[in-house]
Amino acid sequence: MGDPVHSAAPSALGYQHQTWWALLELLRADHARPDAAICLELHDDIAWEQAGSATELLQIKHHQRSDRQLTDASPDVWLTLKNWMDTAVACDVEGPALVLVSTQQASPGSAMAALRPHARDERVALSGLERAALHQASGRIQQAREQFLALGPADRAAFVARITVMDSSPRIEDVPALVRAELRWCLPVGHEGLFLAMVWQWWDERALELLQRRRHAVDVGMARAAIADLRDQFTRGRLPTVAAREETGDDALTTAYGDSPFVQQMRWVAYPPVNLRLSVIDYHRAQTQAIRWIAEDLVAADELTVLNRDLVDEWETEFEWMQVELAATTDEADRQQAGARLLKDLSQRNGPCLQDRYHEAFFVRGQRHGLADTGCVGWHPDFRDRMRTLQARS
Repeated sequence: MGDPVHSAAPSALGYQHQTWWALLELLRADHARPDAAICLELHDDIAWEQAGSATELLQIKHHQRSDRQLTDASPDVWLTLKNWMDTAVACDVEGPALVLVSTQQASPGSAMAALRPHARDERVALSGLERAALHQASGRIQQAREQFLALGPADRAAFVARITVMDSSPRIEDVPALVRAELRWCLPVGHEGLFLAMVWQWWDERALELLQRRRHAVDVGMARAAIADLRDQFTRGRLPTVAAREETGDDALTTAYGDSPFVQQMRWVAYPPVNLRLSVIDYHRAQTQAIRWIAEDLVAADELTVLNRDLVDEWETEFEWMQVELAATTDEADRQQAGARLLKDLSQRNGPCLQDRYHEAFFVRGQRHGLADTGCVGWHPDFRDRMRTLQARS
C-alpha cells in the first residue's frame, strides 16, 4: 500500500471537486448575470467572465478532514494570496472579485472569518493578515508574506477589500445533492437518476473541453439550453440518447468484439476497416442504450421486437435482390463486393424507427448489427452456412 502522506488521492479529489463546483456555480447563477461565462484553470481554478474579461476569480480548496480550521497562517491562505498577487494585480480596485472557497471553517476572530460575505470587517481582516505576514515561514509561503507586506498600505487595503472567504463549503460528496436541488424544477418524474446522469455526462464533456483548451468558456445560457434539451428528451414523444459517442473507447471496443459473429459477418464481405470500427461503436451504443431504456421503463421490450422485425423485413427485400443479381456469379470477390454494398446501402438509410420516438441513425445501424450477431440477417450470400459453421465451433 502506498504512503498515505504522499498519496495522489487528495489532489485528485481536489481537481474533481473543482470541476464539480464549477457546474454548481453555473446552476446557481442568477438573472443578474445571464451573459456571464465560466472558465476552468484559465484565470484561476474557476473564473467568471463577462464580455471576455474576468469578473470573479475562485480558488477552490478541498479537505477531507473536518477537524482543522482555516487560520490566518494556513498555507491555503497564503498560497491563494500569492496566486492573486501574481495574476490579479492586487492594487487594482476595479479588478475582479477574489473568492476563496474552502471546506475548512474559518477560525473565530481571524481575518478569514472577517472576510465572510456577511458581517464583513475589512479593517479587522487587513490587520489580521498584516500580523500573520510578520511571522517567518519558508518557501512560497514566506515569499507570499513578503510580497503582501511590500504592497503599500492603500494597496493592501484595496486588495483585501476584493477578497471574500466562503468557508465551511460542502465537500465533494455533498455536491451531487446540491446539483440535484438546483435542478429540482426540471427533474422528469420517474427518471430522475437517468436525467441527472445525463446532466453530469454533459458537464464532464464540457469540463474536459475547457481543461484541454478546446473550449474557452461555458456561459449560463448555454448551460440552461443544454439542460432544457436533455429534459425535453423525456417528453412522451421522444426518447433520450443515453449512450453517448464519447463514452466509447474505439480501440478497446474493437478488441472486445473482435470475435463476435457480427464482426465476422463484416469480415466475410471485406468491409473496410474504418467502417468496421465505426460499426462496432454503433453496435455497442445501440445495445447499451436499449438496455438502459428498458431498465428505466422508457421502452418496452416489445417495441424493440417490432423494430427488429421491421429491420429484418427491410433486409430480406434487399438480400433477395442481391441474390438475384448474383445468380450467375460464383466469383468470391464479386460476392464479397455485393455483400459489402448491401451493408453500405442499408447503413445509409434511416430505415424503420422506434415507433417514431427515436430517429438517431446510429441506433438503427447498431440494431442491424445486433441482428447480424444472432444470424437473423447477413451480408455475404453464403452467410447462413458460415454462421452454422461458426456456431458449431463455439
